[in-house]
Amino acid sequence: MIVVIIAGGSGSRLWPLSTPTFPKQLLKVNGDSRSLLQNTYDRARKLTDAEKIYVVPETTLMPHVKEQLPEFSEDNFVVEPARRGTAHCILAALDHISKKHDADEPIAILSADHYIRDVEGFVHSFKVAQEASANAGQITLVGVEPDYPATGMGYIQKGALADEDKFVFNVHSFKEKPDHNTAQEYLKSGSYLWNCGYFVGSINAFRNAMQTDAPELLANYEKLQQADQTNYEETYLQFETISIDYALIEKVHNLLVVPASFDWMDLGSFGDMYKAAEHDEEGNNVQGLVEVEEVENSFIQNQEDKPVAVIGLDNVVVVNTPDGILVARKDLSQKVGDVGKRFQK
Repeated sequence: MIVVIIAGGSGSRLWPLSTPTFPKQLLKVNGDSRSLLQNTYDRARKLTDAEKIYVVPETTLMPHVKEQLPEFSEDNFVVEPARRGTAHCILAALDHISKKHDADEPIAILSADHYIRDVEGFVHSFKVAQEASANAGQITLVGVEPDYPATGMGYIQKGALADEDKFVFNVHSFKEKPDHNTAQEYLKSGSYLWNCGYFVGSINAFRNAMQTDAPELLANYEKLQQADQTNYEETYLQFETISIDYALIEKVHNLLVVPASFDWMDLGSFGDMYKAAEHDEEGNNVQGLVEVEEVENSFIQNQEDKPVAVIGLDNVVVVNTPDGILVARKDLSQKVGDVGKRFQK
């Protein structure tokens, strides 16, 4: 198996802890000694050999990514000249891989910024997806069983079983981010999985899917195939910014999906960061030079030498870094992304 790790991202949703120049995949979470990117690489090494792992960072992040992966081969970086969405960074990776590997070897697409603890379950799920994709010649997704009615997630509706022994399903349909009542119905039905952007497919499987269902994306892939060092960047910068879900995955009619047998968290908000973190008896996660008094159920992190005191509050996020100060109700932390984007402008 070949593994592609997508390591882009703008860093707005966890501002000011995460920024465009140091986005969340570079962060260490929950006191871990390794960053999210490094942990993703460690999981990838459980799937394949180091020379078959490719990392796709945007060019401005290369110094940080190289620093965090010092053992990584220079030739296994696929550098995105500028952010053009997951669709085109995956095309760049496929173009690079096509010059080095067999077109029928399955490729697992991973995101660098996900939080996963059960590595053995992760490996099992992707081995099943690898086998299913290779046998069927189709793109195979790995979807996560929802454990609450999430309104910020896309959903995969399972169809009929394609493999009863391996528990592989046909994909019936995709559902966009639902309202709360609809999300509750999805959860109750047991027929839906969170679409977390994991899938496995060979170059030929991707080419066939694009040829049938996304000819514009195939045309862009062929442009990359024909580009050389002198015009590659110019070619890439002409592409629109679009996700792989919109550009391809949600258009394909013959997909398979494997329900994940591991825990998963996107860490898309400070509410998620709080859930992933360890808590004291009052339900607080406190890091840095901080004093609290009568504070409960809160996430407080101070990266500066100037002390921070929080008194008489519940359900809050307080983050102090060299890039800014955030004070928010924890249940409204999903709004941080909008504020972070305004500061970026």
